[in-house]
Amino acid sequence: MNSQVGKKLLQSHSIFPTLNIEQTAAYYSQYLGFQVVPYLDTEEPHICLYRDDTEIILTHSQGQRVIPNRELYGYGYDAYFITKQQEQLEKEFEAAGVNIVRALANTDYNNKEFVIEDVDGRWIAFGIKE
Repeated sequence: MNSQVGKKLLQSHSIFPTLNIEQTAAYYSQYLGFQVVPYLDTEEPHICLYRDDTEIILTHSQGQRVIPNRELYGYGYDAYFITKQQEQLEKEFEAAGVNIVRALANTDYNNKEFVIEDVDGRWIAFGIKE
């Protein structure tokens, strides 16, 4: 395996289909502090959301409602974002009125995390391996 020490070789992005990308983008901007960059006049219309080193790409779900993993499979998050600043982020989201479905805690799989529910019903965890 070729590894370059000190260089970030991977960066992650999430793609979220949604019924109304403008509404979802407004939620992520207003409540979660993401910057919104629309690309709605392209062949594949989408909106990019940016915060720190995280990018979320919103796409049209073509009329299909978003079905969270917990409904499809009985458990699971729809995204997991790594942060060492869980306490600060949770307080920020609480103050903004974000629906926090699981408060900050240590899990039985050794992560420290909290979980929110977004405007489309996705459960998104923010945490890190302890």
